[in-house]
Order: sequence, then structure tokens, then C-alpha cells
Amino acid sequence: MASTRLRLGVNIDHVATIRNARGGDHPDPVRAAQIVAACGGDGITAHLREDRRHIRDDDLARIQASTDLPLNLEMAATEEMLEIALRHRPHAACIVPERREERTTEGGLDAAGQHNRLAPIVARLSDAGIRVSLFIAPDERQVEAALRLRAPVIELHTGEYAHAEGEARATELKRIADMAALAAKNGVEPHAGHGLTYDNVQPIAAIPQLAELNIGHYLIGEAIFSGLDPAVRKMRELMDAARG
Repeated sequence: MASTRLRLGVNIDHVATIRNARGGDHPDPVRAAQIVAACGGDGITAHLREDRRHIRDDDLARIQASTDLPLNLEMAATEEMLEIALRHRPHAACIVPERREERTTEGGLDAAGQHNRLAPIVARLSDAGIRVSLFIAPDERQVEAALRLRAPVIELHTGEYAHAEGEARATELKRIADMAALAAKNGVEPHAGHGLTYDNVQPIAAIPQLAELNIGHYLIGEAIFSGLDPAVRKMRELMDAARG
């Protein structure tokens, strides 16, 4: 199973962040999506936030029209975002925690504590043919909650791993590996993402049960220096080597 190709989803939110810093239409996240499609990316991830700080509503349809890559819409568990997801029908919807004051998504969704709130949202998305993912910490209680919610996919938050060092990083890596194995054993497809870089991606990519990594901020940052095409290709090469 370790030789199974690991998919790379590229989050293009921060192309829109740069655009919005000055207003106007440049740089266009649609162009980023097209570059990702041309250079070996397997999917596009975009997070439509409540405050629209980066991706805007009209970006979603434009991204979907610009490429055949599947769109993974990151969304908060709100009625507004549910209605938007049902209108656009992305390939997948990843439910994430969202707090207005945070700079980026911090920590995982409390699927265990919010079961009653999440259950109808997961059901409505699933009924519409949208593949539901829950962005959770690599914690057994949260994985078990995702199983109860009948989410077909989980995305394990790798932020703690990315920020840890030494033995602490090894501990976090084991947690991620164990929870990926638990999910896969129970028929749920495990993905992972957050804080992954050229330097830390390979131990995560080597976890055989993981089917997809979603990486954004780091790749857009590297693209400033090297271009988006080389940045995505290098990440793709590192991931493939880890599975080699």
C-alpha cells in the first residue's frame, strides 16, 4: 500500500489574499488553479470564509469552470456556507473550525462536541452528492466522532507536528499515523494538511493510509520566489519519493 500514489490538493486562498490586499483582480486565483492543473496537482482547495478575507463568492464558480480538477471547498459549519456549498456543488466540502479573529485555521474541528450541530450539515451535503470531510485533530475521540457522523473522509490537522521538534515531533507523527490507520480500518479515507513544507512533508507522505495532502500557504509563499509551477512540482516529487 505504501506505493499508492498520494494525491496533492493545492490551497490557493493566499493568491486571493494578495489580490485583496490591493483590490482589483490581480493576481487571479483562477490562474493559480490552471497552473496547478497543468503541473501535476490533483485538486484545488479553497476556503470561503465568513469575512471573505481571501476567496470570494464569485471565485468559486470561476475556479470550477477553469479546470477539471476537483474542488475541495473548506467551509464553516454555518447555514450560509451550507447553502453556498449546495448551490455550487463542489466535489468535496471540508468542514473546518472558523473564528473571525484567527489568521488561519487553528486546530481541528470538535466533531465530538458538536455532533448535533454537524450531523444535519453532513447529511445534507452527502445527500447532494458532495463528499464530506471533517478537519480534525489526530485524536481517537475525534476520529470516532467522524465515524458516528458517517463522514467518508477526515483530514488530520498536522499543525502540531509541523511546529514540534525532536521527540515531540516523533510523538505527533505517530499520532497522525495511528489515526490514519484507525480511520482507514473503519472505511474512512484519511487526508492530512496544515503547516507542511519541503522539509517536513516526507514523514507524513510516507504514512501508507493517507490518500491526500492539502498544502497551501507554504506553496504560495515559495511561488513568490520560484513560481507556482516549480513549487508544486517540487512538492509532488518529495511526496512521490516518500512513497517510493
